[in-house]
Amino acid sequence: MTAAASARAFPAFAPRAAHGVAGRTWWGRAWTEALEHAALDGRLLRKGRACAVSGRVGPITIAPGRITARVCDADGTSYRTDVRIEPLDDARWERLLDQVAAEAGHLAALLERELSRELVAAAADADVSLLPGMDELDHECDCPDWELPCLHGAALGYQTAWLLDADPFVLLLMRGRDEPAVLERLRARRPRPAAKPGDAAGIEARAAYRALVALPADPPPVREPAAPLRVAPAPGIPAGELERLAAAAAQRARELLAEPNESTVRNPPAEEITR
Repeated sequence: MTAAASARAFPAFAPRAAHGVAGRTWWGRAWTEALEHAALDGRLLRKGRACAVSGRVGPITIAPGRITARVCDADGTSYRTDVRIEPLDDARWERLLDQVAAEAGHLAALLERELSRELVAAAADADVSLLPGMDELDHECDCPDWELPCLHGAALGYQTAWLLDADPFVLLLMRGRDEPAVLERLRARRPRPAAKPGDAAGIEARAAYRALVALPADPPPVREPAAPLRVAPAPGIPAGELERLAAAAAQRARELLAEPNESTVRNPPAEEITR
């Protein structure tokens, strides 16, 4: 089942110069070439170009398979006009996304609002047509003209090329999927990084650390103090004072090894050392 795509609405174009009416990008010009190839009357194409640049095309709505706007005649009469293009089915979408994901440059170009010729060619090799073929565009209009495209359809077709110039994701929307849906499917194709030690939730820090380095063995249990330490006299210091100082330091060290917590790690009072 094809993923749902949201329609996009674009504000009406203001009047502009006729230069570049057929598109300024290679893919915009390819769109208008398909439009012009399907025309039965070159005179209506010329009127359509004049209508497009005069600002008589209203806001454009683009949805999968359809481009819609109201287009006015010179006298102000308004007509609903549609340009239709076939959306891609699920199988062709999967092949297209495979081609986009195969080369990082394809997606990078799309995100820069560019459509690479290489992507279009790769898609064609996978039997997926991105740009319309010469007879693929269809037109509907409630005006009395019977020619296809009528001048209103031609005007809408030319302005659609301007939208494609600015954002090739518009073409993907016409083909059935909007930008968020395309990017979501491409993210799902990215390979996941291999798991590393410690990545799993709930691993004890000590166990994770042991997986990286070998920890030393636990120290032996603290034994009761042996006989008092005998210290040789030092010049100017009574031997008994040195013995008491050494004994106090040794006892403090045993306490720290036996109970390594906040209450024993603090610095001992000076009088315990000098007593």
